[in-house]
Amino acid sequence: MQRVRAGASPGSPKSPVPLWLLPPAATAVAVGATAPFVDASALVAVIVIGVVAVIAVAVACATASRRGRRIAALRTESAALREALGRQEAETVRVAEEMLPDVVARLRRGDFPEDVLGAIDAPEAHLKVLRSVVSAVTAEEDLRDSAQRAFVNIARRVQAIVHQQAQELREMEDRHGQVPDVFGDLLRIDHGTALIGRLADSIAVLGGARPGRQWARAVPLYSVMRGAMSRIIDYQRVELHSVSDIAVVGTAVEPLIHALAELLDNATRYSPPQTKVHLTAVDVQSGIAVEIEDGGVSMSEEARARAERMLKQAQQGIDVNDLGESPRLGLAVVGRLSQAYGFQVSLRPSAYGGVRAVLVVPQELITTTAQATGLAHGIGAASGPRATIPAPRAERQAATPRFETPAPRTEVPAPRT
Repeated sequence: MQRVRAGASPGSPKSPVPLWLLPPAATAVAVGATAPFVDASALVAVIVIGVVAVIAVAVACATASRRGRRIAALRTESAALREALGRQEAETVRVAEEMLPDVVARLRRGDFPEDVLGAIDAPEAHLKVLRSVVSAVTAEEDLRDSAQRAFVNIARRVQAIVHQQAQELREMEDRHGQVPDVFGDLLRIDHGTALIGRLADSIAVLGGARPGRQWARAVPLYSVMRGAMSRIIDYQRVELHSVSDIAVVGTAVEPLIHALAELLDNATRYSPPQTKVHLTAVDVQSGIAVEIEDGGVSMSEEARARAERMLKQAQQGIDVNDLGESPRLGLAVVGRLSQAYGFQVSLRPSAYGGVRAVLVVPQELITTTAQATGLAHGIGAASGPRATIPAPRAERQAATPRFETPAPRTEVPAPRT
């Protein structure tokens, strides 16, 4: 009966002889071959030395073989570790470059943290990191929303006060409209009230709300542009040129007035006081292009790129927290309004040597003048001719505001950098 070694299958090839046994075997053969030629007196010594040599060679070869196997195993483990580290690094890069931006973007869009985390397929260690990021971003967004709501509430309170004051000024203008000196003083106060209202509207817009006033009816573009002129300090420097015979739908009237007022304010603020600012509107394929050109110092390419970058950032969600300690609200407000209502704003060199700002109103926000029954031009948020007031008063209100002209300024406007 054939004996079968445990753990081996019948017919399996015999295990090869370990290579480390070859040197000791060769040494033993050499000793055995040498023994017949040695004198009898030295034979015992030769045999002892040969045995010791065989044992020493066997031990050395066994140790070398064992170390070789260990080195091979370590190399295999090292290769496996390198491969695992490569996969770990690739996964970490994917988390940093793909998952984290997507998580933050979804949270800022308003998705619930549980839904965001539930859609992520990643190792547990990376999930812990993502949970920490989600928790931090959620806390930041809650703080941001709280700050925005606080600013909007403050702005709304100011807007209510401004509206009440404007109503009272209108009543006083109706009572004292026949007294030129009193009427002029009231118009100046009304104008200052409108400037305060514009600032409150800017804070509200940056806080995520819309401008305070709402218009139920379409308003002619000419009246809208006049309304924007009435909300800046140096309105007398603005020259209103040819305007397309179209109107703006009611929902876009106040945002457009506010955006144009901010651009006009920048144009008058950063141009010499003796120069004019030119305001016009022309038909373009995508809607109506309102152009504002000043004769100030032209912006450098770097400054223009920075201004357009601010507009783009505002369209992506800049708010009061991002403005810094010395905020310049104008372009940020224009960017937010552009994002909300589809305006397109660009800044280019002006033919007058300064800057040319172009705001394009999309086609869906304009209508025919025949459908426009609202009125936006005048001084203050609520001014305009009314049928109940005397004819001279109505003519004054419909005309361009006529205050006392302020004394010419001598300071040089700050360069646009």
